[in-house]
Amino acid sequence: MRREAKSAVASLAEVPQGTGAKIAHLVMVGAMAGLLAAGLALPAVGGAGSVIAGAAEDLTPLALSEPPLAEKTTVVDAGGRPIAQFWDTYREIVPLGKVAEVMRTAIVAIEDYRFYQHGAIDVEGTVRALAKNLQAGGVSQGGSGLTQQYVKQVLLNTAVTDDEKAKALESSYARKLTELRYAMGVEQKYTKDQILEKYLNIAYFGAGANGIEAAAKRFFGVHASRLTLAQAATLAGAVQLPTATDPEGGAANRKRLLARRDVVLDRMVQLKKITAEQAAAAKAQKLGYKGTPLPGGCVASPYPYFCVYVREEFLRDRAFGATQRDRALLLSRGGLTIHTTLDRRAQAAADRAIRRYVHASDQAVAAEALVQPGTGMIKAMSASRRYGTSARDREVSYNIVADEAHGGIGGFQAGSTFKTFTLITALKKGMKVNDGFTVGNGFRASGYGDFVDCSGGRVGDPTHTVTNDEGSPGFKSLSTGTWESVNTFFMELERRVGLCDTVQTARSLGIRRADGRPLRQYETFTLGINEMDPVTVANAYAAIAARGRYCAPMSITKVLDRDGKATDLRPRCREALDPEVADATAHVLSGVFTKGTMRAVGGIGRDAAGKTGTNDDQASAWFAGFTPDLAGAVSIGDPRGAIAHKLNGVTIGGRYYGAVFGATIPGPIWRDTMLAALKGTPATPFTELNTARFGGCASSCRPAPPTPDKEEDDAAPDGQGDGQEDAPAAEDGTTKPGDSAAR
Repeated sequence: MRREAKSAVASLAEVPQGTGAKIAHLVMVGAMAGLLAAGLALPAVGGAGSVIAGAAEDLTPLALSEPPLAEKTTVVDAGGRPIAQFWDTYREIVPLGKVAEVMRTAIVAIEDYRFYQHGAIDVEGTVRALAKNLQAGGVSQGGSGLTQQYVKQVLLNTAVTDDEKAKALESSYARKLTELRYAMGVEQKYTKDQILEKYLNIAYFGAGANGIEAAAKRFFGVHASRLTLAQAATLAGAVQLPTATDPEGGAANRKRLLARRDVVLDRMVQLKKITAEQAAAAKAQKLGYKGTPLPGGCVASPYPYFCVYVREEFLRDRAFGATQRDRALLLSRGGLTIHTTLDRRAQAAADRAIRRYVHASDQAVAAEALVQPGTGMIKAMSASRRYGTSARDREVSYNIVADEAHGGIGGFQAGSTFKTFTLITALKKGMKVNDGFTVGNGFRASGYGDFVDCSGGRVGDPTHTVTNDEGSPGFKSLSTGTWESVNTFFMELERRVGLCDTVQTARSLGIRRADGRPLRQYETFTLGINEMDPVTVANAYAAIAARGRYCAPMSITKVLDRDGKATDLRPRCREALDPEVADATAHVLSGVFTKGTMRAVGGIGRDAAGKTGTNDDQASAWFAGFTPDLAGAVSIGDPRGAIAHKLNGVTIGGRYYGAVFGATIPGPIWRDTMLAALKGTPATPFTELNTARFGGCASSCRPAPPTPDKEEDDAAPDGQGDGQEDAPAAEDGTTKPGDSAAR
């Protein structure tokens, strides 16, 4: 009877690939019958005989569903260079031609040495395993060829639930025979080289490395194409017991891995694939495990805050999946290439400027975002603290440069940077740059109805007096009130133009709170009581630079799937401001550098405009500014709590400050960033002020003082004489357009 079984085995071995399932069925049944007739005791295996016989009744090939393998996603900068990776299964798929020949030889030698000779099923090995399994009373030996191993890995990789995974791994004849049928289908579909390529890309080698390319990098720090004999034998040996031989598991595991390597080398000698001398030389080498990190996630990125923004932006975009879970799976397993807006030169400029003024060890944290006007593209995101979870190293585990929707938390109150929205509202309502009124050192609403929010609520506070941190009392125009950042002037201006209209202006420029809650609409809205993030503020100012064209912030420009199919993302823009209103705003804000709160800091040698921001008692400080080519916002505050830990009597960047204002640290950071980021970029000028519409003053001009100088003031062009002696007169009574260049 044993001779009959052997004959059946030989017959099946001779069946060529592609022969009909009927022949395979008959031969397999014959082989199994021969085994059973050879004296193997069926009672020892209970119902196994009936399972085999039943399964053998249908050995037609099955078509294996092969979803794409989980593969890492790569994030690249605007120039196409990698900056981050996302994965839950680290794998880099490579063609067989990029796998060293010695690696192919080693894996075939130890796992399936007759791989290129046998058909869909290695009957010799399978029958041998069946015989031993039946004698053992269970499935004790696999007898699986590389094709069957590939099938098993596919089933395991496509399993989602624990039950599905357990089923893919269960020791049963039914599962084994199903695998055989799938293997027959795979061998009909692919060539042997294609199957080997698929196997090498799906196999798990231990140490978190899936596929041969990831394993070569993880174990030895080389590409799969560069593996040596000793390295190839090591990886080939690891496949059978990837957990027990995982070198990350300690000395015992490494010893087992060395032993497995030597087994592979001996087998290669036995099969005459290498010489005994080559094997001895390879055995003499140390394991050589490098444990090369497989970088993943934003902690490993050199640009972690930008990386977090990209990740959250992807997860929010329904173009990449109906649910967030779908999008998360695609990001971590889809093998995507995500092209972003990051400009390395701009990023380096921001990083250097922040390091110059704020240390990573400081309690206060500086953060900066750079945005391209007219597109909304985020060019850089930087912070003084490292991104991570180490409290000892004062790392932050949230995106301090962005809002909560993009990994941030609460932000800092934006201070006087919000005065710009009140200025814009006044210009929209027809005021001219030299229109103004006289203010004192204190402002108090006359009644609750002085300020009405967008819900109709009367939010004036006649019990509270707002005082000035900067500037002096007297007549202030839109220009001088802005340059000096006079609180009482802007409270009165907001009262006149309307709180709700000011809020609507801010909203039109994308202003929303960093925590995602509704904007706080109180009378002090213009003083920046809302907590903001640098990306949002920088983007709002970028819209002014773009002559009123608002574009939503964007970090992703294109996503390529694993097959190279592209999903393009384009700027989402709209006209938020009348272009001439934006020009007038830029005209006024340019004076901040030459006549206002930034005059001691200086400009950047080209047209630039901006606004400092400081909160009550220096709880936080800001600077937001722009050129026609680039906008940016810088914040600084203490993340332990800005109100409780104010920027008074503090040491930052190794220097003691009695008080930190917008022009103390944020302004210089912005200036140094812009100088470096725009170096070599031709200077684009602002569009000149429409003097007929906004020049001089209208009905609220500065009163003529009752002094002997009255004649001289009357001789000045209409609207001139706002108290700024260093403001050269233009024909229309405004500052000259050329003075917008911050020098």
